[in-house]
Amino acid sequence: MVRIDYAPNGGLNPPHTHPRASEILVVLEGTLHVGFVTLNPDNRLISKVLYSGDVFVFPVGLIHFQYNIGNTYAVAFAGLSSENPEVITIANAVFGSNPSINADIAKAFNLDRKMVKNLQSEF
Repeated sequence: MVRIDYAPNGGLNPPHTHPRASEILVVLEGTLHVGFVTLNPDNRLISKVLYSGDVFVFPVGLIHFQYNIGNTYAVAFAGLSSENPEVITIANAVFGSNPSINADIAKAFNLDRKMVKNLQSEF
Protein backbone atom coordinates (compact mmCIF):
# COMPACT_ATOMS: atom_id res chain seq x y z
CA MET A 1 0.00 0.00 0.00
CA VAL A 2 1.01 3.57 -0.57
CA ARG A 3 -0.37 6.92 0.51
CA ILE A 4 -0.47 9.52 -2.27
CA ASP A 5 -0.83 13.25 -1.57
CA TYR A 6 -1.87 15.45 -4.50
CA ALA A 7 -1.24 19.20 -4.62
CA PRO A 8 -4.28 21.44 -5.15
CA ASN A 9 -5.29 22.52 -8.66
CA GLY A 10 -3.50 19.97 -10.78
CA GLY A 11 -1.49 17.66 -8.54
CA LEU A 12 -0.73 14.72 -10.81
CA ASN A 13 0.33 11.11 -10.68
CA PRO A 14 1.36 11.06 -14.35
CA PRO A 15 0.48 8.33 -16.86
CA HIS A 16 2.21 5.12 -15.79
CA THR A 17 1.71 1.38 -15.70
CA HIS A 18 2.39 -1.52 -13.33
CA PRO A 19 3.38 -4.50 -15.50
CA ARG A 20 2.86 -7.04 -12.71
CA ALA A 21 -0.07 -5.69 -10.69
CA SER A 22 -3.52 -4.26 -10.71
CA GLU A 23 -4.13 -1.27 -8.44
CA ILE A 24 -7.04 -0.25 -6.25
CA LEU A 25 -7.30 3.42 -5.24
CA VAL A 26 -9.37 4.75 -2.32
CA VAL A 27 -9.85 8.51 -2.06
CA LEU A 28 -9.73 9.80 1.53
CA GLU A 29 -9.90 13.54 0.85
CA GLY A 30 -10.43 15.76 -2.17
CA THR A 31 -11.53 15.25 -5.76
CA LEU A 32 -9.55 13.26 -8.32
CA HIS A 33 -10.06 12.70 -12.03
CA VAL A 34 -8.71 9.19 -12.65
CA GLY A 35 -8.58 6.94 -15.64
CA PHE A 36 -6.91 4.24 -17.67
CA VAL A 37 -6.58 3.46 -21.37
CA THR A 38 -7.64 0.07 -22.75
CA LEU A 39 -5.44 -2.02 -25.02
CA ASN A 40 -4.90 -1.57 -28.78
CA PRO A 41 -6.68 -1.21 -31.11
CA ASP A 42 -9.44 0.50 -29.11
CA ASN A 43 -7.29 2.70 -26.84
CA ARG A 44 -10.48 3.69 -25.05
CA LEU A 45 -10.22 6.05 -22.07
CA ILE A 46 -12.15 4.83 -19.03
CA SER A 47 -12.29 7.68 -16.52
CA LYS A 48 -14.27 8.97 -13.58
CA VAL A 49 -14.25 11.80 -11.08
CA LEU A 50 -13.76 10.41 -7.58
CA TYR A 51 -14.72 12.01 -4.27
CA SER A 52 -13.91 11.13 -0.68
CA GLY A 53 -14.83 7.49 -0.06
CA ASP A 54 -14.84 6.48 -3.75
CA VAL A 55 -12.83 3.51 -5.02
CA PHE A 56 -11.41 2.79 -8.49
CA VAL A 57 -9.52 -0.20 -9.92
CA PHE A 58 -6.79 0.04 -12.54
CA PRO A 59 -6.30 -3.30 -14.37
CA VAL A 60 -2.86 -4.88 -14.49
CA GLY A 61 -0.51 -3.43 -17.10
CA LEU A 62 -2.77 -0.63 -18.38
CA ILE A 63 -1.61 2.99 -18.56
CA HIS A 64 -3.38 5.03 -15.90
CA PHE A 65 -3.27 8.38 -14.07
CA GLN A 66 -4.71 10.41 -11.21
CA TYR A 67 -5.21 14.19 -11.36
CA ASN A 68 -6.41 16.52 -8.59
CA ILE A 69 -9.15 18.73 -10.04
CA GLY A 70 -9.98 20.29 -6.67
CA ASN A 71 -8.64 23.48 -5.11
CA THR A 72 -7.59 21.65 -1.92
CA TYR A 73 -5.13 18.85 -1.27
CA ALA A 74 -6.32 15.35 -2.12
CA VAL A 75 -5.24 12.18 -0.33
CA ALA A 76 -5.62 8.59 -1.49
CA PHE A 77 -4.39 5.13 -0.59
CA ALA A 78 -3.46 2.66 -3.30
CA GLY A 79 -3.03 -1.07 -2.94
CA LEU A 80 -1.24 -3.20 -5.51
CA SER A 81 -1.81 -6.91 -6.16
CA SER A 82 1.89 -7.79 -6.11
CA GLU A 83 4.75 -7.20 -3.69
CA ASN A 84 6.83 -6.27 -6.75
CA PRO A 85 4.45 -4.43 -9.12
CA GLU A 86 7.15 -2.35 -10.83
CA VAL A 87 6.24 1.02 -12.31
CA ILE A 88 6.90 2.48 -15.75
CA THR A 89 6.21 6.21 -16.01
CA ILE A 90 5.48 6.69 -19.69
CA ALA A 91 7.14 10.09 -20.27
CA ASN A 92 10.24 9.10 -18.30
CA ALA A 93 10.58 5.86 -20.25
CA VAL A 94 10.17 7.46 -23.68
CA PHE A 95 11.97 10.77 -23.18
CA GLY A 96 14.32 9.93 -20.31
CA SER A 97 15.86 6.63 -21.42
CA ASN A 98 19.62 6.19 -21.17
CA PRO A 99 20.87 6.23 -23.82
CA SER A 100 18.18 8.35 -25.43
CA ILE A 101 15.75 6.82 -27.88
CA ASN A 102 16.45 8.08 -31.39
CA ALA A 103 14.35 11.25 -31.86
CA ASP A 104 13.02 9.87 -35.15
CA ILE A 105 11.47 6.97 -33.24
CA ALA A 106 10.14 9.16 -30.42
CA LYS A 107 8.36 11.20 -33.12
CA ALA A 108 5.61 8.56 -32.87
CA PHE A 109 4.09 11.05 -30.41
CA ASN A 110 3.51 13.47 -33.32
CA LEU A 111 6.21 15.82 -32.10
CA ASP A 112 8.87 17.30 -34.32
CA ARG A 113 12.51 16.29 -33.84
CA LYS A 114 13.38 19.57 -32.05
CA MET A 115 10.59 19.07 -29.50
CA VAL A 116 11.66 15.46 -28.87
CA LYS A 117 15.26 16.60 -28.26
CA ASN A 118 13.99 19.35 -25.94
CA LEU A 119 11.93 16.86 -23.92
CA GLN A 120 14.86 14.48 -23.71
CA SER A 121 17.05 17.26 -22.33
CA GLU A 122 14.56 17.82 -19.49
CA PHE A 123 15.35 14.40 -18.05
